[in-house]
Amino acid sequence: MKTSIKTKVLFVAALLVGLMFINAGLNKFLNYMPMPEEMPEKMLNAMKAFMEIGWLLPLVGLAEIIGGLLLVIPKTRALGALIIFPVMIGITLTNIFQDSSGLPIVLILWAILIWIMIENRKKYMPLFQ
Repeated sequence: MKTSIKTKVLFVAALLVGLMFINAGLNKFLNYMPMPEEMPEKMLNAMKAFMEIGWLLPLVGLAEIIGGLLLVIPKTRALGALIIFPVMIGITLTNIFQDSSGLPIVLILWAILIWIMIENRKKYMPLFQ
C-alpha cells in the first residue's frame, strides 16, 4: 500500500506536536526544564496562581501526556486531538493575555491541530448526530 506525501507530512507534524506535548506534560511532574530568567510579571503571577491550585498543573500535565501519546499513533490521533484541544485553548489565552512572545508557535500548533481534526472529521461525525 502506497503512503501519500500528505500522509507522511501529517504523521511527522503530529509526531512533533505529540512529542512537544509529552515533553511539556512530563515537565509538569519532573521539572527538568528551567524557567526563563526574564519572565513578564503578569506571566510570573499567573504561574504562581496555577501552582497555588495544587491539582491544576498535574491535570493539565496528564492531559498533555495522554493527548500527546495519542497524537503520535495514527489510529488514536483523532482522540488525541480532542484531548489536546482544551489545553490549546488555555495555552492560547495565556499567550494572548499574559505574554504574547509564544504566539507564533501557538498559531503553528493550532494549524497542525486543526489539520489533524479536519483529516479525522469522519470520526467526529457521530458526536454531532
